[in-house]
Amino acid sequence: MAVASLPFLPQHFPHSSSCSVKDLPPQQQMAIAQALAEPEHAPSHWVAPESQQELQSLLGECHQNNWPIIPCGNQSKLAWGGLAKPVQLLLSSGRLNSIVDHAVADLTVTVEAGVKLKDLQAILQPHQQFLPLNPLYHDQATVGGIMATGCAGPWQQRYGGVRDLVLGFSFVRWDGQLAKAGGRVVKNVAGYDLMKLFIGSYGTLGFISQITFRLYPLPSHSQTVFLTGNGARLTELSQALRRSGLAPTAALICSQGLVGELNLGKELGLLIRFQNLESVVQAQVGEVEKLAQALTLESQSFAHQEEIELWQRWENAMAGQNIMGPILCKFGLLPAKAVEFLQQLPGLGHVQLGNGIGWVRFSQLDREELRQHRQICQNYGGYLTLLEAPPAYKKHCDIWGQSGHGLAMMGRLKNQFDPPNLFSPGRFVGGF
Repeated sequence: MAVASLPFLPQHFPHSSSCSVKDLPPQQQMAIAQALAEPEHAPSHWVAPESQQELQSLLGECHQNNWPIIPCGNQSKLAWGGLAKPVQLLLSSGRLNSIVDHAVADLTVTVEAGVKLKDLQAILQPHQQFLPLNPLYHDQATVGGIMATGCAGPWQQRYGGVRDLVLGFSFVRWDGQLAKAGGRVVKNVAGYDLMKLFIGSYGTLGFISQITFRLYPLPSHSQTVFLTGNGARLTELSQALRRSGLAPTAALICSQGLVGELNLGKELGLLIRFQNLESVVQAQVGEVEKLAQALTLESQSFAHQEEIELWQRWENAMAGQNIMGPILCKFGLLPAKAVEFLQQLPGLGHVQLGNGIGWVRFSQLDREELRQHRQICQNYGGYLTLLEAPPAYKKHCDIWGQSGHGLAMMGRLKNQFDPPNLFSPGRFVGGF
């Protein structure tokens, strides 16, 4: 890291909350250490600007003094992705937490990046609206962090991913200048679809400050069906569901380990959730149960408090609350290969029925096992990315896996958006 011309001094930014990283709670210090290639070279300060203007001023100073930074929200996913090179500041959006505009009739909302998802859902609920995102750590996650990591959750089956819900956003560039794209602006920046570039960029292109989301009406009724039995018949049922006119909001093929953690049995299973008017939900649940009966699959149905508790168990399992060994991977493969892959997979894992995107948490995983699982995913037309793991583990393995032919293009984009390499240096594919 280049030597900064001046040290960061909190008194230069009196309107921003700040403190020495050494004064943060131990849990936050641990999260920061897990994001760094050299944990002993932690950033000097945690800083949280309280206005967009203060954010711009801060980033302008970072540019002038060559202070590399890591943008973050509530630090729930700070350990995801590659290990960052030494940085000067941890720059948080936590104080940028206002609702800018809620167009109830248009089903859109514009919020600052530091708004927590759970707080936003509580604000939308009285209007019978919601934002269909339920990522890991959703109780702690901020909307800016969700956009930066591209993590949508099981509702992606029905409502699409983060890129399908973001209508527009604002971000602050490396030089402190504000830029906008998508909804609420007259013209996008020519040549780039900025929203798609920033979603899943892990804070390496700029600091997201505001986001405009598409909302949906809040469903009045919800019910989840769990099916289990022979793997070949689960595959047959999965294919029948993809061909059918049924519209589940979530559909997860679950590994044996995850099924056991959910207290639902010892075989592979399929979790299918329907949310709509009660009559519509009942009709669709009935169709699924008929298909299951024809294939001699066992079924259980969950509604009301039982369903809430079921999905809370899923959240706890995938968030690693019940197992030791914080190793989390995201993978993708052909949906038709999901059952076959999960039958070979230890740990707690699931695959989304509609798009073949999956997640798995391991209690332990050596580098050879990681290579083998990744090779299977690639043989099935997909990928496997290591998201969470101790820094010592990440240092000695390939985090991202196959990068395809786009690495040179990614490098040019990084240089275009962040010429001095101030934003999250080292966290993205190729060390960008």
